[in-house]
This record gives sequence, structure tokens and C-alpha cells, in this order.
Amino acid sequence: MSIVSLPQTVRGIQRLRQIVQVLSRHGFRHVVERLNLRRYVPLPGWWGRALPEDEIDPLAAIGTRLARVCEELGPTFVKLGQLASSRPDLVPAPIVEALSRLQDHVDPFDFQQARQIVESELGRSIEVLFSSFDEVPLASGSIAQVHAATTRDGQSVVVKVRRPGIDATVALDMHVIRWMVDLAVTHLHEVRVYNPRAILDEFAQTMMRELDFVYEASATQRFTEAMAAYPAIRIPRVNWELTSTSVLTMQRLTGTPFREAVLNGMVEFDRRAVARNMAECFLHQYFEMSLFHADPHPGNLLLYAPDGVGLIDFGMAGQVSDELRGHLVVALVAAIRREVDVVIEVLADLAAIGPETERHSLERELRELLEKYYGQPLKRLDTKTIFYEITDLMRRYHVALPRDFVMLGKSLVAIAGAALQLDPQLNLLELIQPRIRKMIGDRLAPKRLVRRFLTGSWHMASILGDAPRQIRDMVRRMGRGQFQVNIRHQNLDHLASEIDRSSNRLAFSIFLAATIIGSSMLMHSPQAQTILGFSLQYLGFVGYAVSFIMGLGLLFAILRSGKLS
Repeated sequence: MSIVSLPQTVRGIQRLRQIVQVLSRHGFRHVVERLNLRRYVPLPGWWGRALPEDEIDPLAAIGTRLARVCEELGPTFVKLGQLASSRPDLVPAPIVEALSRLQDHVDPFDFQQARQIVESELGRSIEVLFSSFDEVPLASGSIAQVHAATTRDGQSVVVKVRRPGIDATVALDMHVIRWMVDLAVTHLHEVRVYNPRAILDEFAQTMMRELDFVYEASATQRFTEAMAAYPAIRIPRVNWELTSTSVLTMQRLTGTPFREAVLNGMVEFDRRAVARNMAECFLHQYFEMSLFHADPHPGNLLLYAPDGVGLIDFGMAGQVSDELRGHLVVALVAAIRREVDVVIEVLADLAAIGPETERHSLERELRELLEKYYGQPLKRLDTKTIFYEITDLMRRYHVALPRDFVMLGKSLVAIAGAALQLDPQLNLLELIQPRIRKMIGDRLAPKRLVRRFLTGSWHMASILGDAPRQIRDMVRRMGRGQFQVNIRHQNLDHLASEIDRSSNRLAFSIFLAATIIGSSMLMHSPQAQTILGFSLQYLGFVGYAVSFIMGLGLLFAILRSGKLS
């Protein structure tokens, strides 16, 4: 991998050096060495001692150090760590736990900057747009900060303002990260099975959506409309007149935070009704909507006496396509009936099983896992532990689950844990089974089957109709000698770069040796011989000095590359 693909700017190189130094300082020097990045940091930075691992749980220690790296490198890496914490199918559970505690709280930026952004985005002054606007933010994160305000019609709202310059910061970081991921694919063979480029593309899309508040506003609006039939569920309404790509204005919900209500004993709430309403709300998202709240932690749940539930912060939402929902239902039914072979086939249909997956071993361990929990009362089941055991099994067998599939599972685990905390007797299967029956009935309905048949027939007719023309064009190209077979090499850029670097060093070494030999010959010449008034022995001494400096430079370059031995 050549540095040519990295932005040739001072900021780009400085950012790369900062990332490498932070990784080295927190005990990931071996990773930097394997990525061949030592030449981008000063040599003295390599003499620090490696951090000791926690003997009790090394993975937890790694997760803690990764979290520190993300926090030190700023918003893009904090979001990257949070994304990794949502993928327990790719990251071990102890590391997920450490990354899930990443704090996205930073010092707020100046109110005058917030004012300037709001007024430039909405086209009018704050005094015209709002009757009041608190200068001190309610919360401040790496992407944005939130202010309380009141609209001209008296509505209490929160205004989310994007941090100035954050888009340029994220763009630079993403370019450097993408370059480093390409290095990882080249040098770290064990990461290739997880398709890190696709994961990074997914992360980049997530970041772009978070930077554009219209996405969050649209998701919030869809939840508001979908939950209108559930009077116990409250979703903030979006004020579209006061919303843009950098400013999001929503109704302010003032319920009791879930954690606070639980700690206070929930004396004002009907625990069983709240638990049921909460479960119904999210099951509706999973099975009826094509969208679900992917981050239902206690901070995003509000309670209203006696049985109301409020949801906030729809910046992280998952998509559930009709196909994915169908696979989910089949896998769920098969798991309940302990038909493990059907579950494996569903994973194959999702393109989650790779060539390195040992299907028979995976099926055996999955069957053992289901047998372990079969027949236990629901109130005894720890859904979080079960989820981590399943994702750990998938990771060990290189099963790459779709991101939305994993996010749905994690969301379900979080909301099931909250609901069962309120009502341990809640039977989630009783709530899920009617929805499963309805989905199966809808998918087997005659109208749907006829529509799928007609769609498939149209596709087949299109293929058959185009086949003669495509075959004719191919035969013509072959007859004219225009038929080509393209061969593309992969992962050879690093080899070409190393060959080029080695040849340059070899030429440099030959020149250095010639200089030393020439200087030695001049040093042994008679003192009477001169050139332009200078003694040849003096010129030989100068040659020795130049050779010494050149030799030190070559040794320094080899030490920085880590290829001395």
C-alpha cells in the first residue's frame, strides 16, 4: 500500500502520525508494526514500554485500551467504537462491553457559533424563530449539542445543532481510516474473513446519516406516524419549519427517565402495564414496521404515569426489509422447535456462511446451545447472556450476519431486559406468536403468491428475451477478435512498493560504497596532488564525512521500517 492513496496534505500526514502514536502509546505497537506504519512516527516514540495485559481477562483489558484510543482520537473514532460495540458477532463480548461504555460527551462549543449555524441554516435570527432559546446546552456530544427552546407558538422544543467543522474532521478521518483498512486487508490475513471494507462502507454511511439531521428527522416522523395507534406510546414531533441538515428541532418530552423511575420504586406506575406497552411498541417495530429503534438503552426511555412510554433519540435506527423479516420469522420458529438444520439454511440464504465455516460443527454447537436453554422458564433466562453466546458462536465459525439482523437482536435483548425488569412474569412468546402466525399467513396468502409468481415470470421472460441478442453480440466480438478476458491481481500493491523501496536502498548502498572506496583512494594519494587548490586527502576526508552521514540516514530508514532483521 503506497502513501500515494493517502491525502498529500500536511493535515492528512499529521493525522496518520497521531493515530499511529496513540495506538502505540496504548499498547497496540504490534499492530502498527504489522501494518508497516513505523516509518510514519519519530523513532524515539518506539522506546516506550508495552502495557501489561490483565491476567484475569485479557480481552477486557484490550477493550478498555481500545476505548481510550477512541476517546483520545476524537468523534470519528468514538462513533467507530460505538459501531463496533453494536456488532458482537464480530467483536468478543468483553471488548463489546468496554466499547459500549464509550462516552460521547465533550465540552460544548460557544453559543455564538451555535447561533450563527441556526441563523444561517434557517435563514432568520433566533429572536424571530424562537420566543426563548437557552444559551447553555442540555447536552453536548461529539457530533452536536442540544439546546432547550420555545417556539413562537409556545411549544417546548429541543434544538440539536451540529458542531462546526465536524464534517471536515470526519471526512479526513474516514479517508485515513479507509487507507489503514486497506493496509489491514493486505497485512492482517485473519481480518479478511470479516470483509472489513464492507464494514467500513457501512460505517461511513452511518456517519453520513448522523451528520445529516434530515435522516433522523425523517425516521422520527415515521415513528410518530406508526405509533399513532398506540396511545400509551409517545414520540416527539418534528418541527420541519425549524429543521435542516445541520439543525433539528423536535418536541421536548418531559417524562421520567427509565433508570430514575426504577430506582425510585415506580410508585406512580403500573409496572405490568408499562412492561407490556413497551414490549408491544418494539414488537410492532420488528414485525410490522420496516424500521426499528436500534439503541433503546435506559437513557432513551421515558415513563409517564400510569403506563405511558416515551422514546427519544432516533439517530440510530435499523431497517427491516420484507426478506429479512421473513428470514427472522423462519429462524425464530425453527429455533423454538429446535430444527437447527433450518436455522443453518436461513444463515446460508442470508449469505452469512462463508467458505471457512464448518457447517456440521456449527450445527452441533448450535443444537447444544438450544438444548441448554430448552424448557427453562422465561423469567430465568438471561437474554443478554444468550445473545452473547449466540454471537460468539457465529464469530468463531466466521458467520457474517447482516448488520441490521444483529442490531435487531441487540435491540430486542435490551428491550426484553427492560420489560422483564419491570414484570418478571411477562411472557414475550405470547406476544410474539400472534405476529408470527399473521406473518406466515400473509406470506402464504393467494394474492401474494400470485404476485410473486407474476414478478418471477416477468424476470424470466426478460432474461429469455435478452439472451439471443447477448449471445449474438458475444459471437460477433469473438469473430472480430474483440473478445477479452481481464485478469485482475489483488493485494500486490504492497509487494510492488516493497520491491521499489528495496531497489532504491540497493542503489543508495552501491553509491555509498563507491563513495567510501573513492574517498579511501584519495586519502592514500600524495599530499602534493591538488584539485583547484584543495589537497586530494582533504577531499577524501570530506567524502568520508558525507559517507558517514549517508550511512546514518540509511540505517535510520531501515530502523523505522522495522526490517533490520
